[in-house]
Amino acid sequence: QVQLVESGGASVPAGGSLTLSCTASGFTFSTYCMGWFRQATGKKREGVAAIDFRHSTNYDDSVRGRITISRDNTKNTLYLQMTSLEPEDTAIYYCAAVSPPCHAFIFPYEYNNWGQGTQVTVSS
Repeated sequence: QVQLVESGGASVPAGGSLTLSCTASGFTFSTYCMGWFRQATGKKREGVAAIDFRHSTNYDDSVRGRITISRDNTKNTLYLQMTSLEPEDTAIYYCAAVSPPCHAFIFPYEYNNWGQGTQVTVSS
């Protein structure tokens, strides 16, 4: 079955950088659309970035220019490179997958496979 395992979460100071990874198994990773989502305490889960099988990407306006999503189909791994981190970026970050046909949407309801999440904490 589909398995997604996030890693790389940490506590960093404001202005710092971090790269999250999501290792996928149990499906044909290269054909799926993948996304990163986050959920802060007391808030709804929101989309951060997404990438489709053609490597087309989509970003939420709040992170555009600071965050880069990428995928390595040879390693079945999804990445999220984050720079200029802000305290508002503090959240649990989730990796998600959806089978084709699909698009690089950043709406949580578009995805039906989720990882367990990894905590990112940005201190001011």
